[in-house]
Amino acid sequence: MTRDPIWITGVGAITPLGSTYAQIAERLLAGVSGISRITQFPLSDHPAQIGGMLGDIPCPPGWAARDFVALTRIDQAALWCCVGALQDSGWWASRAATRVGIVLGNAAEWTTHWETDHRQGGMQIFEPQSQIEPLTQRTCQRLGISGPAVSMSAACASGNYALALARRWLQMGWVDVCLAGACDLAITPVTLAGFGNLRALSRRNDDPQGASRPFDADRDGFVMGEGGAMFVLERADPARRRGARVYAEVAGCGASSDAYHMVIPSPHPEPAIAAMRQALADARLDPSEVDYVNAHATSTPVGDQAETKVLQTVFGSHIETMPVSSTKSMTGHLLAAAAAFEALACIIALDRQYVPPTINLRNPDPECRLRHVPNHAEAHRMRMTASNSFGFGGSNTCLILRAA
Repeated sequence: MTRDPIWITGVGAITPLGSTYAQIAERLLAGVSGISRITQFPLSDHPAQIGGMLGDIPCPPGWAARDFVALTRIDQAALWCCVGALQDSGWWASRAATRVGIVLGNAAEWTTHWETDHRQGGMQIFEPQSQIEPLTQRTCQRLGISGPAVSMSAACASGNYALALARRWLQMGWVDVCLAGACDLAITPVTLAGFGNLRALSRRNDDPQGASRPFDADRDGFVMGEGGAMFVLERADPARRRGARVYAEVAGCGASSDAYHMVIPSPHPEPAIAAMRQALADARLDPSEVDYVNAHATSTPVGDQAETKVLQTVFGSHIETMPVSSTKSMTGHLLAAAAAFEALACIIALDRQYVPPTINLRNPDPECRLRHVPNHAEAHRMRMTASNSFGFGGSNTCLILRAA
């Protein structure tokens, strides 16, 4: 198995902050909120009525607009991200002659499809024989790639698992290039009602842009978001030989499961601590060498405090000077796509040498004593970043990205 570093050489994304790398980077570092009132369906009987919504999803260059608009929105998002990443990396023209794999994170695919169909008057929920092919398979067919392909569903941790698995495929020589990331467009009446009735969502309906407030003492729940990010991964030596642009190295990955509860974070920090320490060991790093942590922090009272304990334990005294922020304050929680977008946020931080802020952080929770970056981005020298994603059901992951 090769020890050649694995580089990220292409990026494609669609988020509440924009649909291009430059646009997302600008708005992320400017502390712009992408959260607004939801207008796509009636909400009068919903306790939470806000979200990080996508506008129209652009048609990829060279694609027939008529064919593109006929696709479902999740298909559009996945295609935009994958085509963008392949074109950005320089692999688009030669993809058919290359061993290109894909690990695509997604969640609740069938229930979302059935719900959408039912809202449009369909009956597919009662007709299992009418099931469509999985999103990953449909995406492969449209892209014209035939390498290994797998769907990844690990809730909020899906994107980190996708990057870790793609890295391993490359190390094992199964593929020459791998698409990895996640897409999730889960803001529907059913999901919004479910999380709303659990009292997991913010009810600041009159203040959408101020509703997602990780680590703030006045937070009252998370805000749902939608979007996706896909990356092209390849081995460093071939990438160097072809003169590829390099965004970052996937330097370390760690994972664990606490299996405590379907949605409530475990009060026992040991499994999450183990995931972070595994990622650091995989990257051969001392905790003091990490320059920035993009926290999972979703803006729930229990979750933010639980993660703070994990960070304090893993980093010790370094936690007093190492910046920590949560970009969910700007995008909301992208659920299955959260880890993928937050990997992109770390890439932007490394690229621009600025730490993205936690906006709406006006009154820090005294139980969340960290080196916050409140409301405004900060210039900071960075070579190593860590991104935590702790999924529903106890899927704990940590991703280490190194400036290449």
